[in-house]
Amino acid sequence: MSTVRVLAGTRKGAFILESDGARRNWSVRGPFFGGWEVYHMKGSPADPSRIYASQSSSWFGQVMQRSDDGGVTWAPVGKDFIYEGQTGTHQFYDGSQKPWEFKRVWHLEPSLTDPDTVYAGVEDAALFRSTDGGKTWSELPGLRRHGSGPSWMPGAGGLCLHTILLDPSNPARAFIAISSAGAFRTDDGFATWKAINRGLHSDYIPDPEAETGHCVHRIARHPARPDVLFMQKHWDVMRSDDAGDHWYEVSGNLPSDFGFVIDVHAHEPETIYVVPIQSDSEHYPPGGQLRVWRSRSGGNEWEPLSDGLPQRDCYVNVLRDAMSVDSLDPCGIYFGTTGGQIYVSADAGDHWTAAVEHLPPVLSVEVQTLP
Repeated sequence: MSTVRVLAGTRKGAFILESDGARRNWSVRGPFFGGWEVYHMKGSPADPSRIYASQSSSWFGQVMQRSDDGGVTWAPVGKDFIYEGQTGTHQFYDGSQKPWEFKRVWHLEPSLTDPDTVYAGVEDAALFRSTDGGKTWSELPGLRRHGSGPSWMPGAGGLCLHTILLDPSNPARAFIAISSAGAFRTDDGFATWKAINRGLHSDYIPDPEAETGHCVHRIARHPARPDVLFMQKHWDVMRSDDAGDHWYEVSGNLPSDFGFVIDVHAHEPETIYVVPIQSDSEHYPPGGQLRVWRSRSGGNEWEPLSDGLPQRDCYVNVLRDAMSVDSLDPCGIYFGTTGGQIYVSADAGDHWTAAVEHLPPVLSVEVQTLP
């Protein structure tokens, strides 16, 4: 029987949850790197025993960790992220210009084919790559040198590159998203990038339909249809059918179109999941009822999923990297909350249970489906 390994990054360390394919009983290991913020952990698709983790602290700085045995043991690897060439400046909250300054690694995306190659999205926004298992990191400077760079302004969480999507059918193509610069695509192996924000509308920026400046919270897609993208924006749930060249809104009947996470069912490319949040100042579920909303039609028509989730007095948030899916059948859906729960559905969202409670606030959730 297949097994499932859940990698959870939290405000105070990392945890690993494991279960068999039934996904009813869970063991919990950790905390690893106790007391440190672990923004993201992710395993290599090419070697599931290889796991990378971003460990950081505002006091001690950035540490990168690697495990080669499924998270049993860890060893620090390279932690130097140096921007290439002159750093230049980007816009700050008050409209002034500030030099680019590395703060932390937000997201790790291992190569689909090579366990020694991994991409890192960092704050201040830039894309780095390691080809030696995390020992050394080099910036892929084409993104930061996109002509709009000086106009990029941080979102509330910082000027963070938080989403990296690699195209399984085209190694030269990738997508990234930055809060709050927007979404970008490369078609030439990371050399140059195109802003892909046409169709987004953001009333909170001077030009609501500008080429860049939109606060994109998360992008997701199904690997079998790499040109179909789904986006949870600051407000609005969006969809693109042409690799991001054009977007249209699919918020439909959601109780709020503000949120952070979005993900796609492993076997049904038109089935997507979001967790609506009250508003950009009230980061908790509408009415204190924690509900995942599912669309089986690629958006617009949504149904609430609440069986097993708290339906009163629940005021947690679900952050942008804190939802994932497994590849079992039926598909498992997972998400973590700022209240320290990790919820699991072994039947595509129909029923939920808490695999663990009382963790530190959960920053990220990734799932590995193991043979």
